[in-house]
Amino acid sequence: MIGPLATGLIVLSLVIGVWALLNTARDRAMGRVLPVALAVLELGLLVQAGVVAAALARGEGPPGTATVVGYLAGTVLIPPVALFLGYAERSRWGSAVIAVAGFAIPGMVGRLLQIWQGLA
Repeated sequence: MIGPLATGLIVLSLVIGVWALLNTARDRAMGRVLPVALAVLELGLLVQAGVVAAALARGEGPPGTATVVGYLAGTVLIPPVALFLGYAERSRWGSAVIAVAGFAIPGMVGRLLQIWQGLA
């Protein structure tokens, strides 16, 4: 895993979560900034997933491969699902869904980093 990339993903995801939470509090739909931010987040998550998958294919990484793959799959699937639901619900609740996704990803990436470093 790339540690600085993981940190960047956590920070970006928290910014997305706060921005979406502010949109929800102001009773606004997601607008134009959140889809772009989610796309950038997804791109970073895909890069991280590719690096981890390549390392696992080489036999590197922690012994709990299934857990790592599960966390990777979850982190990669959350932004597109949140974006879809944000577009489907064009009210403040679409922004709320994106806020939940923005606050879920840092926990998952942080836990994945702990597992990868053998701290779990």
